[in-house]
Amino acid sequence: MPLAGLEQYQTIERSFARVLPQKTAENIAEFLVFGAKEAASCVFAGSFLFLLAVSGHIHIPGLNRYDFLFLSAIAIQIVLVAIRLENWREVAVLSLFHLIGMGLELFKTSPEIHSWSYPEPAFFHIRTVPLYSGFMYASVASYIMQAWRRFDLRLSNFPPFWMAVSVCAAIYANFFTNHYMIDLRWPLAAAVLALFWCTRVHFITTVKERSMPLAFSFVLIGFFIWVAENIATFFGAWIYPNQAQQWAIVGPAKISSWMLLVIISFIIVASLKEIFPKRQEARAAAQQEITTQGENHKL
Repeated sequence: MPLAGLEQYQTIERSFARVLPQKTAENIAEFLVFGAKEAASCVFAGSFLFLLAVSGHIHIPGLNRYDFLFLSAIAIQIVLVAIRLENWREVAVLSLFHLIGMGLELFKTSPEIHSWSYPEPAFFHIRTVPLYSGFMYASVASYIMQAWRRFDLRLSNFPPFWMAVSVCAAIYANFFTNHYMIDLRWPLAAAVLALFWCTRVHFITTVKERSMPLAFSFVLIGFFIWVAENIATFFGAWIYPNQAQQWAIVGPAKISSWMLLVIISFIIVASLKEIFPKRQEARAAAQQEITTQGENHKL
């Protein structure tokens, strides 16, 4: 934990310790720091959701609302890189999520499927989909990457990488094939539970490392995305067919869809955080060995 964060935790803990038992004060302080870190991890998603809420009240001549959101999302991304909350490699990963999301959006909003729609015009769009929509998927990955850094996440008992990727591919494919054949989301959810049954995600909020089942974290993140989805549809980000006449709450069954999407996001981010660095270290070690052998040969 960075020194500044540790000092803040100690300050909060001492304040509560004056009126509460020491253990209770420590738990409350840790909980508050946890909440602060979670909020900081949502900086991109939270900023985007805020702009979504206020964009209906912002009128810029010649600029559609959806285009304003698209340009604002790019501006937020540039700011995050400028202040070093994200780096360009992470931006590349977010761009991948943008493409994954756009592929799904183009299919789901097509006239043949029409799972949801975007009721407002946009200059920056592909067919029926405004380009800003891809950032909603990227915001999930942004949260995971920020949380990974702030909580110093690590994984234990992670399944073989090829198995995790195979499940991700099956999940993504099911978002398309479920319109033509039986929906396999629940068998896939069961496969996820079996695959990650022993996997735990370890995190550090203040000074003590804690852990939780990785599969449970998928459900939690999926739930909060569902909450954000209800907020987004309320403000007209997109609409489902049953919301065409009047806004209605998005059914809780959508939590399962978001949970499965979170799994795809998590596996890709885990690849960035866990696999790529190891490959880089292996290449660096190999290069160092070659250099050392060359120097020894010269001697």
